Amino acid sequence: MTSSAEPARPPIWSRPARGLRGPTPTHSRDEIVAAAIAMADADGLGAVSMRAVAAALHTGAGSLYRYLSSRDDLLDLMVDRAAGELRPFPAADGDWLDAMLRLARRQLDLYRRHRWLVAVLPRPTAPGPQSLAWFDHCLAVLRPVPAATTTKFEAIAMMTGVTSLFARQETAAPPAGFAGIDLAAYPNLVAAITDPAPSVPRDLFETTVRSVLRGLLTDDAG
Repeated sequence: MTSSAEPARPPIWSRPARGLRGPTPTHSRDEIVAAAIAMADADGLGAVSMRAVAAALHTGAGSLYRYLSSRDDLLDLMVDRAAGELRPFPAADGDWLDAMLRLARRQLDLYRRHRWLVAVLPRPTAPGPQSLAWFDHCLAVLRPVPAATTTKFEAIAMMTGVTSLFARQETAAPPAGFAGIDLAAYPNLVAAITDPAPSVPRDLFETTVRSVLRGLLTDDAG
């Protein structure tokens, strides 16, 4: 019995940079992606449409379909172009946990430059060559760790998730707090917020990344 569903379209990376039909192109795929990234950086991901990018390039929206099949193709290319900014990768020598933290900090800087990335990353799509190169480098850093390959994959994914969470929180509105709320029924909460003990300054990002990676990879290694 055969499925009636249409076959999945090959990822944008395996397709020609432009269609084989139509007039000679006036723009390259790289120019289109660069214009889309500039638009997303300035006005957010919602501002990026095929029509808007075409207007920025002083052409018609229909002309972009000679290079891309859909906005999803454009988003895939944008993500991978941004991932290229993670290069040059930090050296994969020395302590693996220190090296992974350096990679996570570079990721965080990338998400700060391109705030729209944290919104587009969860899309289910095939990774591009720049994203694969970054993942491959992470595996090189983790080569000395005697953990299962699946655990290493999970650890890299969790590091990315933690990093994107920190980037998202930096632009989130501050919490509402407890002003005007009767906390009498919540004694542990009252004790916590009235505790006079001073907090110890720390790099919460570093602490979290190290804890997640160490917990996943060293526990699995036994």
